[in-house]
Amino acid sequence: MREIIDKRARAAQFRQRLAIAMRDKGMTQSHLARAVGVDRSTVSQLLKGAGARLPNAQVVGECAAALGVSADWLLSLSDRPESAAEMLASSLTLTEAPRALVDEQIFAWHKEAAGYKIRHVPAALPDMLKTHAMLQWEYAPHLGRTTEQAIGASEDRLEWMRGSTSDYEIALPLHEMACFARAQGYYAGLSRDIRLEQIDQLIAINEQIYPRLRVYLFDARRVFSSPVTVFGPLLAVLYLGRNYVAFRDSERVQAFTAHFDGLVREASITARGLSDHLRTLREMAG
Repeated sequence: MREIIDKRARAAQFRQRLAIAMRDKGMTQSHLARAVGVDRSTVSQLLKGAGARLPNAQVVGECAAALGVSADWLLSLSDRPESAAEMLASSLTLTEAPRALVDEQIFAWHKEAAGYKIRHVPAALPDMLKTHAMLQWEYAPHLGRTTEQAIGASEDRLEWMRGSTSDYEIALPLHEMACFARAQGYYAGLSRDIRLEQIDQLIAINEQIYPRLRVYLFDARRVFSSPVTVFGPLLAVLYLGRNYVAFRDSERVQAFTAHFDGLVREASITARGLSDHLRTLREMAG
């Protein structure tokens, strides 16, 4: 809840913030007066006046626009001097998502969030849990001759992520694992040997790293999620295929966190039951 400020204190803080903004902008009283369309004496009065009276909304708005700050900040309605447009630009970014394993941007976000819990809904099986053969099958059509080099470089990053100080929670649709085991849909044509090796690795990693790594399977007929990663309290990133949409404002990060926690609550297969479920899928794959 926003603190209610005494009128005199608000007026005094307006004068103080106006002076700070002028100093930071390198703007004199004369310059501000011309930009706002008032006499220089009016600006002087704004800076040196006393009492609880504030200027009218138009003057406040014109001063804010001329100084590149928000009117809410001048009036002590916000602690952020940036305008709404600037705050939106800094809190939401659109970044290209190259068709690669662990690209530079994703790896940078993981390093930034080291030590925080990372919540992840991948577009398919999570890269950090894939075997070398699985990575090769999936990325060779796109990477061509550079596949082995790209996989080698990415495996170092995947290993760093597995060994980082972050806890990982991963939520996958139940049908994703079933399609993988049966080589259906996206996984059509994937050999039995690769599928069995991959399932064995998932079981091994789950049993070695749990509870620092927890994987949940949810029923997509009951709940749905786009691919998204929440990097602790720092940011939430939506994956759109060609782009990442990254949110850094706390309200939206909290909303994505709550969304992910809802997937965990609705999970048909919990992290504790994952290994047994994978062994059942292994029989289907075999």
